[in-house]
Parts: sequence; structure tokens; C-alpha cells
Amino acid sequence: MTRIFAVVMGLFLGFLLTVSHAGAAEIPAPVMVKVNDRIHALLGPMEMPTKQNQGYMVNSILLIGDTSAIVIDTGLSDEIGAMLARHYAKLTDKPIKYVINTHHHGDHTLGNAAFPGAKFLSSEICRQLMLEDGPTWVSILESINERKFPNTKVIPADTTYPKDSRTELTLAGIKMVFWVPEAAHTIGDMMIWLPDDEVLLAGDVLVNQVTPSFRDAKLKEWIQTLAEVQNLPINTIVPGHGPLMSKQQAAAMHQRMLSLYNDITAGVKQGLTDNEIRQKMDLGEWIKLHNFNEQMGNNINRAYLEIEADNF
Repeated sequence: MTRIFAVVMGLFLGFLLTVSHAGAAEIPAPVMVKVNDRIHALLGPMEMPTKQNQGYMVNSILLIGDTSAIVIDTGLSDEIGAMLARHYAKLTDKPIKYVINTHHHGDHTLGNAAFPGAKFLSSEICRQLMLEDGPTWVSILESINERKFPNTKVIPADTTYPKDSRTELTLAGIKMVFWVPEAAHTIGDMMIWLPDDEVLLAGDVLVNQVTPSFRDAKLKEWIQTLAEVQNLPINTIVPGHGPLMSKQQAAAMHQRMLSLYNDITAGVKQGLTDNEIRQKMDLGEWIKLHNFNEQMGNNINRAYLEIEADNF
């Protein structure tokens, strides 16, 4: 009798799982862009994470090396990671030996579970923040989708790189530089510079046509990092969100961020509140960007608090 009950319950739970997945929206397909023969960008949607897109919003990158392949950033769930892996398989039959996470945010890291057997790489601080904040990102994923993701696990890096460093190395026959700035979009960002291709894989240090998130940013250091980007002989930038970028578009983002910082600094020195500063600011260049309404108020508040503390 106990065995029959267990079988019946197993079938019932399986039925519930099937219904749950049947009711889930299909993950949107990425826009696949060939940068060159060995660099392929899979561009995600530019809107905020929703139940309709299942939280898929990140740009992911495939590097095809001599005998193996490398993936940069993996999406907000194991299901998104598996979807990306299926698209990678259309581009190469070489095994994915390395996965690089550009920073700790879940939309860039929670798909790691879809790449068993890979070696994971990130900055030291990214690894630390994944372990600290990963469960929160899983909760965000499940809240967005109104269901559980039992196979989405926090899988941090095996190999890490220190803060404020540039490490030259060769992976899968591809020369690269792992650039870990002092801070930027987060305190644990890592960009990948490919000197032979003159391509920068920027993570969320650079975004295109999208309002950047200041949620975990160090704005002053971010602006300095964007200035340093201009010293590279860049041909193409793959940003964390949005279409491919030129060096000129990166310079425009730097100028927007610098102007915003200077305007808020001036307001802080006048004793204005963040709301008063926002009412006086010219946000004409910002309002054109995706997710302006969802992000900009919080961004100004976050920048205000940082600048106020620096000027205390």
C-alpha cells in the first residue's frame, strides 16, 4: 500500500511540474551576431526581467578556440543557460571548457548550472558576492516567474583574479586580458580584452541603448574606468545589455555618466535633495534609453547618496 501511495504521489507531482512548465512563457530567442569567425554574441532582450521573458535579458558570448570553446555570462536560470547552450551547439561542436562571469548579478551567473564540467572564472570579489547574494538572486528569479527553479544553483568561480589588476593569458588558444578595475557597475566587475581581435567584452561596465543600473555601483570609479576604456584600440565592444557598441558610443556613455555625476555633485553642494536635483537636471539624453522610467529615479538616489557621503 505504501509503495502504491508513493507511485501515485510521484505521478501527481510529475503532473504538477508538467502543468507548471506548460504554463510558463517560452524564453525569447537571442539575436545572434557574428563579430568574427571566433566571436559570437547572443544578445538578449533589452526590457526589464518579466514573467514573459522569464528573466532573460543578458548578452552572452561564445568564443570558439582551437580545441574548445569559452562562454561569457550565462543568464538568470539554468533554463536560460540551457537555451543558450543549444544555440552555441549550432555554432560549434567543440566542448565548452571555460565559463567566465563578468560580475555577480544573477542575470549573468545563474545559468552556470547548464555547463557541467566547465571551469568557471571571475574576479575574486565576484566569487565572494555570488556566495553572499546568490540565494537572493534565486529568490528574485522565482518571484518573477512565480514558480520554483530547483536546478538553478549558485556555482562560483574555480579560478579568480584580484581587484585592480590586468592579467594576460591564453585560453583555448585565444590571447586575452582579464581586466578587473577598482570598481564600476559593481565592486567585482571583470572585462575581457581580446587584443588580436580588438574586441572588448565589457559586461555591464558598458551597456548600449539601455539605462545602466547603479544598484551596486561605485559611480566615481565607474566613470574613471570608462575613461580608461578609451585608451584601448577598440574595434568592437560587446556590452552586457543592448546592441554591439563602437568606441565612440562608449565615449558617449562616459560623457553621460560624467555629466550626471557633476550635476548631482553641484546639487549636493547647494544642499538640494535628490528629488530637487532631478527636477533641475537635463535628462534629454537619458530619457531615450530603454528602462529609463524603471531605473532612473533609483539611479539618481543611489548617485546622490554616494556623492553626499564623499562630500560629508
